[in-house]
Amino acid sequence: MELTPERLVAQLGSGPLRPAYLIAGPETLRVLEAADAVRAKAREEGIEEREVFDADARGFDWNALTASLGAPSLFASRRLLELRLPTGKPGKEGAQAIAGLCNDLPADVVLLVTCGDWSRQHGGKWSQALAGIGVMAVAWPVKPHELPDWIERRLRARGLAADRDAVQRLAERVEGNLLAAAQEVDKLALLDDGQVLDAARMETLVADASRFDVFRLVDAAMNGQGAQVARMLAGLRAEGAVVPALLGMVAMELQRATALAQVRARGGNLAAAFKAQRIWESKEAAYRRALPRHDAARWEAFVAEVGRVDRSAKGRGEGDAWQRLERLLLAVADADAARRLAS
Repeated sequence: MELTPERLVAQLGSGPLRPAYLIAGPETLRVLEAADAVRAKAREEGIEEREVFDADARGFDWNALTASLGAPSLFASRRLLELRLPTGKPGKEGAQAIAGLCNDLPADVVLLVTCGDWSRQHGGKWSQALAGIGVMAVAWPVKPHELPDWIERRLRARGLAADRDAVQRLAERVEGNLLAAAQEVDKLALLDDGQVLDAARMETLVADASRFDVFRLVDAAMNGQGAQVARMLAGLRAEGAVVPALLGMVAMELQRATALAQVRARGGNLAAAFKAQRIWESKEAAYRRALPRHDAARWEAFVAEVGRVDRSAKGRGEGDAWQRLERLLLAVADADAARRLAS
């Protein structure tokens, strides 16, 4: 069965858990919320034991997953096993393992598979096997013309009423950023006085989430969005930002990525590394997309380049600091740009 993430959440409210769930797609918020709904339903049904497997592209032991599924639980009658597959591509061995598990899934197990990337080419017999015994939900990007309806549904779900102009104003403010839209709706719920929101009141209540800030700038670089990086930097510069004020966050995120890249290079436990670096689950997908783009040595070089940008900004180094920062972040976003930076 294939549903949208929102319909999956609605279905969970009206029936018991299915044996398996595949939740995938590039729209991170929708994937996270659908997966959270499955976890909440599992707790509601008394499932307290949860085991998580991170199937990173390098060296994942599929036999360990198979063995865990086949081993009876020692502490609970039912358990939730999560398989995180960031690339959405389990490979030949993984595809065979997942399909095989679906053919003989233990009755005490609910299997939840989440994928950060997805396209029409990602699917195969393994995803069909999951959908055949359970539910598949794909979180496709919300298109610009679909965003007002998405926002309106979210407002209604929070008990809020807004006219069409107010909804459109919020859509313009968040510029397609679903996480920003969700945060603004949650804030509106706290301020709700029972009145229908019109455009003027929406304007006064909602922060300008389309304002260029360093958090979204680094996210754009990690997600490989070079054009957005350049546009955001131009916006920050026009707003009067100064380079040294931006570098603290840039340096921190690149240092985190370097630490993760080093763990990945030696085949270590990335899930544990994310926890050690205190990276929120909602931000993991961006890092997982960025890490394969560069080897550990290049991530180290990016951190070193931050220091050179800082010296330029303070007049102690060569070059224009804004141009150097732009080249650095474009290199993070694109492997070809990184090679040009290194040359």
